[in-house]
Amino acid sequence: MTFGRGGATLAIVATVLAGCAGSVEPSPGPGLTIFAAASLRDAVGAVAEEYRLRGGVSYLLSTDASSTLRTQIEQGARADVFLSADTKHPEALVAAGLVDGRSVPFARVRLAIVVPTDNPAGIASPFDLGWPGLKIVAAGESVPITGYATTLLGNLAALPGAPPDLEAAYEANVVSREDNVRAALAKVELGEADAAIVYASDAVASSAVRTIEIPAEATVVATYAGVVPTTANDRRGGHGFLDFLAVADGQAILRRFGFESPP
Repeated sequence: MTFGRGGATLAIVATVLAGCAGSVEPSPGPGLTIFAAASLRDAVGAVAEEYRLRGGVSYLLSTDASSTLRTQIEQGARADVFLSADTKHPEALVAAGLVDGRSVPFARVRLAIVVPTDNPAGIASPFDLGWPGLKIVAAGESVPITGYATTLLGNLAALPGAPPDLEAAYEANVVSREDNVRAALAKVELGEADAAIVYASDAVASSAVRTIEIPAEATVVATYAGVVPTTANDRRGGHGFLDFLAVADGQAILRRFGFESPP
């Protein structure tokens, strides 16, 4: 088991356990290759492990920014299922004819503003993200969290009492752009940044950060969707895993990690 903290890739290889009982029909071949957004690392790892225990289905889990994984699929990478932190990247693969079937929404999650647990900058409100001299870490322009964060800042800027230059001041405070949202979270955990906008599921997973409350009227909810690429070695297995994510047991695991069911 190897974990890439800087923002590259997590790979987990699970072997088949002989004699596993359960209702999941094992897929043919050596196992499933799952491409998942970095923010899904822990949750999908837990879902995949449950899927393995029920049906003896081995898996390889690779996580990174949704944009990076989409590009890899476009370039021919073999993924049996692709789980994105948005609907945009799966739909782009659908439009390009690189998907078997359709795009399936399987989860939602709210955005969160995180600071180190000791909050050395003294941030108390989302409006404080525009304070001069703050160190904010964000993700790259093509990473889904960046688009969601832009929407959140626009919502905050429209609220009564918001600083008139909040969006521009926030951008001026961004000191680095990371490969994915987990890499941005890591910078806050290590005290290398004062704040970051991440998913609520990321905040739940970390004991080294705390959240700054976002007004309900500014809240942004991200929708996650999955597809089975035409590059899959095991399309049937990919559809089976995507179906498992959508049923009650799969949804219960996702909720444990801070996700909500899709509408």
